[in-house]
Amino acid sequence: MNHRRWNLLPSVPDKHLVNTSGFPQLITQLLYNRSLTEPSQLESFMAADERLSGNPFLLPDMQPAVARIYRALLSGENIAIYGDFDVDGITATALLVQGLTTLGGKVIPYIPHRLTEGYGLKTNALENLHRQGISLVITVDCGITALSQVKKAKRAGLDIIITDHHTPLPEVPSALAIVNPKLSNSNYPYSQLTAAGVALKLLQALFQGVGKEKQPDELIDLVALGTVADMAPLLGENRYLVKQGLKLINTTPRLGIKEMIIQTGLNIGSLDTESISWVLAPRLNAAGRLAHAMTSYRLLMTDSPQEARQLAMWLEEKNTERQRLTTKVLIKAREQILAQGVLPLLVASDKDYPVGIIGLVASRLSEEFYRPAIVIRTSEQVSSGSCRSIPEFNVILALNQCSSLLSHFGGHSQAAGFTLPTKNLPRLEQMLSEMATTQLEGVDLRPQLDIDVEVTLPELGGDTFQTTRQLAPFGRGNPIPTFVSRRVEVVDCRTMGDNDEHLRIKLKQDGSVWDGVAFRLGNYLAEVSSPLDIVYNLEIDRWGGEERLRLNILDFGPGVSDKSAG
Repeated sequence: MNHRRWNLLPSVPDKHLVNTSGFPQLITQLLYNRSLTEPSQLESFMAADERLSGNPFLLPDMQPAVARIYRALLSGENIAIYGDFDVDGITATALLVQGLTTLGGKVIPYIPHRLTEGYGLKTNALENLHRQGISLVITVDCGITALSQVKKAKRAGLDIIITDHHTPLPEVPSALAIVNPKLSNSNYPYSQLTAAGVALKLLQALFQGVGKEKQPDELIDLVALGTVADMAPLLGENRYLVKQGLKLINTTPRLGIKEMIIQTGLNIGSLDTESISWVLAPRLNAAGRLAHAMTSYRLLMTDSPQEARQLAMWLEEKNTERQRLTTKVLIKAREQILAQGVLPLLVASDKDYPVGIIGLVASRLSEEFYRPAIVIRTSEQVSSGSCRSIPEFNVILALNQCSSLLSHFGGHSQAAGFTLPTKNLPRLEQMLSEMATTQLEGVDLRPQLDIDVEVTLPELGGDTFQTTRQLAPFGRGNPIPTFVSRRVEVVDCRTMGDNDEHLRIKLKQDGSVWDGVAFRLGNYLAEVSSPLDIVYNLEIDRWGGEERLRLNILDFGPGVSDKSAG
């Protein structure tokens, strides 16, 4: 029995191969698997150049937004950029502050405190900004659902421009302008921009008006960080923005990012999307999870080498603390889940769970047990929960059906959060559990693993790895190519890492020998027998100054000759 459901994607039809004869067959197969079938689509995807970039004035309300900001710049008004405490929000805030300052603006950032204020526009914060002499607030990564907050701000004489990328409600706020590619009246060709991407489009429109449309490209490193960290699909314009941003990070990284790269042992010149996902983003997020996200903002903005070093060191410490806390809470939450029996909906709650990491713990539980998971920080009066889900259960839809019990909620189909009066918690758990039990009945609760192509280990030689790298940058919507090889001989296998969490395997097929690593599969050591069927990516192992190709094994099962197995 495999640990996941293996789904070998269908081969490219022969008639399609004729249309795409300019590409190697492997590339054609990989592109076909990503629903790219027209020759023009293939060409623009592979080039990932400026042709993927849309005209900023096609975004809704861009004209009135630009006009109002010009007026503020010309009359010397005080402008606040109101952001969010995750990487996308922090980078979008930094981007607009830096860009508007270049245009001569008097601009300050405002990022709410996760623990004391929570997400989104808050009336108290807006009133305080107004008292400080701010007359224009531009939101990034928030605001699209802030109906009452915008109404009150307007009555107080504060102008609000919303830039956001979240899905709007049927009613939108009465802001001066709302720039969001997901609005129903949007003519923009690409709807999946992140907050940092939307902020860049606003800057492009502003700089275009003064004949300097290329200048915002200097800030595209921030867009790459925000886009990858927010797990946006790396297709369409996002693909171009991340590719360009990575170039900038790899050639001339800003001081704060350079210091993080040095301290974490990454190599300038070889950073990719995984370097952002697994190394840079968690550190930038650590500030907002445990303290205040303004520290990460300052790191992105500093021009002092000494301050960059100190801030990067502080973030490193906070990230270590975040890892320790996550492990501690995960152990306790896991015990709660197992004590209840693994139900269709996993719920763990405690008064001591830190709000900043409950989302991470919910994510790990959902990943391990392949079920929707909710982790809740309880208190006497009000409790806060973070939800992570699986494709078979839309958690935001479920919360919507419980909205009468909730004070606030929001999010996406597979990640959401809420607050509610603690007295409503038992009823909420009951309703969500009933929904999950009904919807997941009869579902094979193992994650699906899409496989691009079946190969033998000897076929991986030559330029296979370099060929697949042509599809980078990789991420959601454009995953790292995944292979399956059948009946592979196991030469050696042992556990490695803390608590023997991972497996190190040496594999052989038809004279070809490969090293492999199976992360978080250490528990399955007893199931390793020869021959094995393996599903894996190719990756570079950088160790001791050397680089070697190895197999990153995602799953394995007993070797069978029947190709449909799994």
